Amino acid sequence: SEKLLKVAASVPRESLVSLGTCFGKFTKSQKFRLSYKVWVKPGSEQSFLYGNHVLKSGLGRITENTAQYQGVVVFSMADVPLGFGVAAKSTQECRKVDPMAIVVFHQADVGEYVRNEDTLT
Repeated sequence: SEKLLKVAASVPRESLVSLGTCFGKFTKSQKFRLSYKVWVKPGSEQSFLYGNHVLKSGLGRITENTAQYQGVVVFSMADVPLGFGVAAKSTQECRKVDPMAIVVFHQADVGEYVRNEDTLT
């Protein structure tokens, strides 16, 4: 939230541990590396952009060794970033679950602005 961001701004950068959902880290050369990625199949892109979770049946690929509840960036199969979420299952669990099981909880997506355009100030 914006309120939490303002509070975190008053904490020295060296003392700040984390803020929000972690989905990457800064390298020593100050480049940002995305840690965990999920690719969704073309048929599931629209569903994710409407604010729905990603099901196993819509999962194209997932980064190896993704832990459960880890922050992930959601991409289309064409490597277009769609949004981010939280892994509901680890990479290992994803291989065994039912096709209708949720594998990524929706957090935010690029369609959010269009859906909430009327309520934004």
